[in-house]
Amino acid sequence: MDYFRHDGHRLAYTVRGEGPRTTVLLPALLLSQKMQAPLARELQRRGNRVVTFDPLGHGASDRPRNMWRYSMPAFAAQTVALLDHLELDQAVVGGTSLGANITLELAASAPERVCGMIIEMPVLDNAIPACAGFFTPLLFALTFGEPVAAALARTTRRLHRRRLPLLLELTLDAIAQDPGPSAAVLQGIIFGRTAPQRSERRTFQAPALVIGHPRDPVHPFSDADMLAGELPNARLIAANSVIELRTRPERLTAQIARFVADCWKSRSLISATAAQGA
Repeated sequence: MDYFRHDGHRLAYTVRGEGPRTTVLLPALLLSQKMQAPLARELQRRGNRVVTFDPLGHGASDRPRNMWRYSMPAFAAQTVALLDHLELDQAVVGGTSLGANITLELAASAPERVCGMIIEMPVLDNAIPACAGFFTPLLFALTFGEPVAAALARTTRRLHRRRLPLLLELTLDAIAQDPGPSAAVLQGIIFGRTAPQRSERRTFQAPALVIGHPRDPVHPFSDADMLAGELPNARLIAANSVIELRTRPERLTAQIARFVADCWKSRSLISATAAQGA
């Protein structure tokens, strides 16, 4: 794991593989880049360079307690700073849940840096009731029950956790975090812009692979379906379950790898055509 500094804070990332054609993967809310490690390793095995990234407040990156530091535009700016740090003009960028929405925000603020988008479990219009029902009690517990949450975090950090299943390990990692910064992350996101407006999304030209999950009210398939219909160059694939990519990833990983290859092939063709025209 490596680090760079942006806006006074240290941000963590991990590079796997080599070469200029890079894919950047972002985690879900309050989870770490560890959740994207299996996909990153598989894409690396297929010849890609892959970077997993912890935005501010996540994983091994700094976790200030100021809610105003956390927002989708701020997370997108941090991703641009990562590309600058790695001296990358463009990358395929993608993520899960929060990471999916950061990717959309990046496409709105810096479309020239996005070669393609991997959008897994976007949180859009149809997720509002479930998000309110889930995250409001969580925010209340982290804020007003901070002493209890902090004690639980300390206990969790002391647990022996060798060779746990990935989903259980990610859950324990989230519980083990200091609750104060976690509450600040939630406050910043709840009271800020969650995603670009529909009118903005319809202008995004980068190729997009949208992955929708069934039976998940926080990430309803209807949001993924709606987004795939809005984006001019998107295709939609349906996961068999919310955990397929983390437990039985072969089918989805193969489609993601083909999509990444297609993104760079299209970019090469566009560059070649532009060179001929010049």
